[in-house]
Amino acid sequence: MDPKIAKADEEVQKLISKKRKKSVEDRRVGSEIFDKQTLETLYKLANQGHLDVLNGAISTGKEANVLKGVINSSYIAVKIYRIATSDFKKMQYYIQGDPRFNIRSSNKRQLITNWVNKEFRNLARAYEAKVSVPKPIIALNNVLILEFIGSDDGDPAQTVKNQKPKDVDDFLNKLLLEIKKFVNNANLVHGDLSTFNILNKDEYPVIIDVSQSVVRDHPIANELLVRDIKNIYKEFKKMGSSYSLEDILNKLEFDINLDID
Repeated sequence: MDPKIAKADEEVQKLISKKRKKSVEDRRVGSEIFDKQTLETLYKLANQGHLDVLNGAISTGKEANVLKGVINSSYIAVKIYRIATSDFKKMQYYIQGDPRFNIRSSNKRQLITNWVNKEFRNLARAYEAKVSVPKPIIALNNVLILEFIGSDDGDPAQTVKNQKPKDVDDFLNKLLLEIKKFVNNANLVHGDLSTFNILNKDEYPVIIDVSQSVVRDHPIANELLVRDIKNIYKEFKKMGSSYSLEDILNKLEFDINLDID
């Protein structure tokens, strides 16, 4: 047997054996996301030295699951897009008009591959601009490997939705600084910013889920930016923030037309 194939098979057996030790819920999730192509992709990533074992779910969703992985005794996050349940119309909506991508095919697998690549490139762009986002490591087919955000013991950071900041206004102020860098320095608009897509890492925001993010000159960028700002205002207001929408706009200093209710 080819040594490379043997090595890949050995690594995959580690992945599968580790997965089998998990709970019933993990096995249910595993049966939904570990299709043939995904397993083959994980084989390649393991063979290339990017992944040793998978170690349970961090989050589950309709379109993607994020699993905790281990490489060289360090934790990583492994995001796997689920081909069977992904919203392809939404993907096409956000990709069309982005000058970085010229997508003409309606092939679902190709669209997901480009979607994953889009998230990788958006993360890389934001990370290089020193925005508080996970560092992207590698993207292959429907799998994205990125920096694990959590404790050294492997406890993943929770979303703001699940872990309210101790000082809401202080946390929001930090978030607004990160949003300014995201827009001004990375030249991106998130497009789906909410307390579900912001992690609370030791009382500091980490912005995640940037697959739908678009460049600043995208035709729908202003529309998405207005929506992001209003979402953040409403959600943090519910958590007890004293910031008005005007306060948020003044801190962001964006030149946009935003109706203030």
